[in-house]
Amino acid sequence: MIGRLHHLAIDCPEPLELARFYSALLGKPITYQSDDWVVVADNDHTSGLGFQRAVDHRRPQWPDPERPQQMHLDVMVDDVEAAGPEVLALGARKLAGTVYEDPAGHPFCLIPRPGWAPPVNA
Repeated sequence: MIGRLHHLAIDCPEPLELARFYSALLGKPITYQSDDWVVVADNDHTSGLGFQRAVDHRRPQWPDPERPQQMHLDVMVDDVEAAGPEVLALGARKLAGTVYEDPAGHPFCLIPRPGWAPPVNA
């Protein structure tokens, strides 16, 4: 194991508005909030759904490939620099910084494990 799922990040024009929808739908609280990023999870020490502001957001029109779904995975790792080569060896491709894509082109981010989370590889 290289990492553990942290959040499924969902692009949207208004993160708080969409987070409130999913909070009500799933019966889970909003556990973190800033202007551009809101999290819905069981509590502030667990992973969940992240809603991130996308300024030029274009609403998806599934299954239209011209307007595809707009989500990516955040994968928490103990050491971002060490995990990079490991995900490349699995078949990922580096896009920029800590952003990679899986072999089918889906983006994911390697993020440092938050202090509240137990080590990934204990």
